[in-house]
Amino acid sequence: MALTQKRRPLPTIELLEVDEIKFAPSVELTDWARTTFIVDDSSLRNDDHRHLNQATIGALWTNVPNGRAGRSVIGQAERGLPPAGKWLRARIERQILDWFGDVPDFILTFDAHYASQCSDAEFCALVEHELYHCGQERDMFGQPRFRKSGLPAFTIRGHDVEEFVGVVRRYGADAAGVRAMIDAANHGPEIANVRIAQACGTCRLKVA
Repeated sequence: MALTQKRRPLPTIELLEVDEIKFAPSVELTDWARTTFIVDDSSLRNDDHRHLNQATIGALWTNVPNGRAGRSVIGQAERGLPPAGKWLRARIERQILDWFGDVPDFILTFDAHYASQCSDAEFCALVEHELYHCGQERDMFGQPRFRKSGLPAFTIRGHDVEEFVGVVRRYGADAAGVRAMIDAANHGPEIANVRIAQACGTCRLKVA
């Protein structure tokens, strides 16, 4: 049975077969992610993404292989404009405007070859992984931060759990702050039981 009511978007055959470097913006992919995970009546709505109702998101397919430390990168989330020198930033902004017509709050990039072959469950897991990186800033008390305009203050978010297995083994889940993660794992998957290597460029950028 399909995971979603609306068929997931796929990269074009031309993108998969062409030899030259390609990054192809996909409004269809952005719309699918919104109507599947974000908006109130989405088929697999996740309340953890509710702040993204007010975010602009751009999505790209690419045929460019990527990897680090021997691991493939199949997805990545970034802020719309990264910090850079004036000319480099201007070149990046020009390219983004050519793709999307505006600079979105977040840009999601996905490996077209992986997306064309993976299962629905694996693709949903990958897209949600990248959406989880599209976070909202928190203040010193852990409350969501907002701009003067009233819009959320967006940021790239790290994982809920970044801990050593040995710490959990020796001192327990509560001491390591991973009790909620272990409880969620013991409860079982809500959508599908898939095994997906989280080959995420956003995560790999944080690896020392």
